[in-house]
Amino acid sequence: MFHVNRLHILSLTFACAVFGASTVLADNLSYASPESVGMSSEALDRIKPLLQSYVDDGELVGVVSMVARRGQVVHFENYGTLNKETGDPIEKDSLFRIYSMTKPITTVAAMMLYEEGKFQLNDPVEKYLPEFKGVKVMSEGGGLTEQRRPFTIQMLMTHSAGLTYGVFGDTLVDRMYRDNQILGNSDLAEMTARLGEIPLQFQPGTRFHYGVNTDVLGRVVEVVSGMSLDQFFRERIFAPLEMTDTFFQVPADKRPRFGTNHTYDPQSQTLVVSDSPANSQFANDVSFYSGGGGLVGSAEDYMRFSQMLLNGGELDGARILGRKTIDYMTQNHLPGIFLSDVPGSGMSLPGFAAGTGFGLGFAIIEDPAALGSIASKGEYYWGGAAGTIFWIDPVEELIGVVMIQHMNVQVPLRAAFKAITYGAIID
Repeated sequence: MFHVNRLHILSLTFACAVFGASTVLADNLSYASPESVGMSSEALDRIKPLLQSYVDDGELVGVVSMVARRGQVVHFENYGTLNKETGDPIEKDSLFRIYSMTKPITTVAAMMLYEEGKFQLNDPVEKYLPEFKGVKVMSEGGGLTEQRRPFTIQMLMTHSAGLTYGVFGDTLVDRMYRDNQILGNSDLAEMTARLGEIPLQFQPGTRFHYGVNTDVLGRVVEVVSGMSLDQFFRERIFAPLEMTDTFFQVPADKRPRFGTNHTYDPQSQTLVVSDSPANSQFANDVSFYSGGGGLVGSAEDYMRFSQMLLNGGELDGARILGRKTIDYMTQNHLPGIFLSDVPGSGMSLPGFAAGTGFGLGFAIIEDPAALGSIASKGEYYWGGAAGTIFWIDPVEELIGVVMIQHMNVQVPLRAAFKAITYGAIID
């Protein structure tokens, strides 16, 4: 993909000033003046000083932000530093650990196979991964019981299969995940083999509980397609969508665009480097293709992926999914999955936003008022552990993408960015 530089920014500024409408640049992203798609330039200009203030105050190290409406990019800015150790500035084509923003891509991959008739959503996962046959469920007291029903591919997509992550709690099952280094296996096949020896945390289909579900889904994609997840992504998604800057392992020639990740240190109240490009797990001999959190990518690439979804599965002539499939994915699937007669059924993840459900690969906003943040009903979104965020609003035909590299964000980045963006809508 074309990399933005000063010449192209000048070209964009000139084109928007002269034509007052959209123009397609060489990077295959379409740009427009905000007013041509019903947004205010003056209001969008509030984004830059806010995000720059987070950088200036030391709350964030570097940021890239994008907004698109009706297929046109109307805001694209970069702020701060890419590499805290070297002081290199962040650029619009910088590369970010997107962590759990990998999950929607893996789910799209699986739904492509579903559309080809390769499996049904209510198929038991054990049909494709026999290592899960006969897996028991652990009770709170440590006893083992039979599954009331086997977990399905749909349950993997909605985090309702009974799996966990092993890092957010300290149950007996969480400890087994840690003891077996579930997130540190050599590949997805080894991971699922070890998971098949560990009990489920919950009865399948009884509650939303965030876990390694999408990593297991990635293994289903591998088995059903006969390709590694890396190969499937490259050939079936990234190449057609011209996502040339998204990968499980950062290529050597692109490492200068890959920066440091940071963690907030409460003692010093500063951001400290937690992962450097030279020794990062994302840059050296990657064999574990984590469908739940393994990708590195650029803001531009994720905008292209998001625009494909908003377009109903197509971008620039490349059809990835059917419109009806995306309509189905972006419904709240949890009420239809949960077993209502099981005590404690429902959401079990602390902090899961009120007014929110979960579809196939995305959180779904059902009640913006209950959410307490401006949004549209039917908006879908997710984020990554290092602070990356995106949302897609079909009602307003709006996409927002923000890329940072910061664990434990201390500022209201997502809420403030969204408030300014929605406040810029004037039609």
